[in-house]
Amino acid sequence: MTRGRFITLEGGEGVGKTTQLRALADALGARGIDVVTTREPGGSEGAEAIRRLLLEGGEDRWSAPAEALLFAAARTDHVDKLVRPAVLAGKWVISDRFIDSSLAYQGGAGDLGIEAVRAINAFGIEEWFPDRTLLLLHPEGAERARARDGDAADRIGGRPASYHQGVEQAFRDIAAAEPDRVRLIDASGTPADVTARLLAALDDLL
Repeated sequence: MTRGRFITLEGGEGVGKTTQLRALADALGARGIDVVTTREPGGSEGAEAIRRLLLEGGEDRWSAPAEALLFAAARTDHVDKLVRPAVLAGKWVISDRFIDSSLAYQGGAGDLGIEAVRAINAFGIEEWFPDRTLLLLHPEGAERARARDGDAADRIGGRPASYHQGVEQAFRDIAAAEPDRVRLIDASGTPADVTARLLAALDDLL
């Protein structure tokens, strides 16, 4: 059986990942590809339980190292229960966030260090890094997120603007270090335009 592919959508708050996850899955499905969509934190029963621990409560609920370890635990269960079985069955898995979010949020903006967070996660997921990571960038992403969430932002999304600026810079640093895996995607324009850019960035895998 032919191995499937593992694709991740990444980016800061408000760049349109959830919308594009659905659109990309539909576009690939129209080409006859069996697609599974998922998200992080979450994607499996255990990971969804950890998601609630991570996103609810006050800012001081977890220390930075504890937060990173919880994300890594959720990710390990996600890979074990969903990602690995689906890809080995020949399906394409598309996830709204994966390891690069931990690298950018906890490693970069959270000052734990990108390589330290990579090592924590590599222990759990082993070789299951994405085949391709599509990093969506939108100049008005933060403003869109604030308009969308208002006072209802979760404990990570509601962090200060300086934190989210650090997240974007960390994402860009990761992309610069791994250009074969991580592709920068202009998320401005119509949703259809963005979907076309995503498909173009996957052309060599199709």
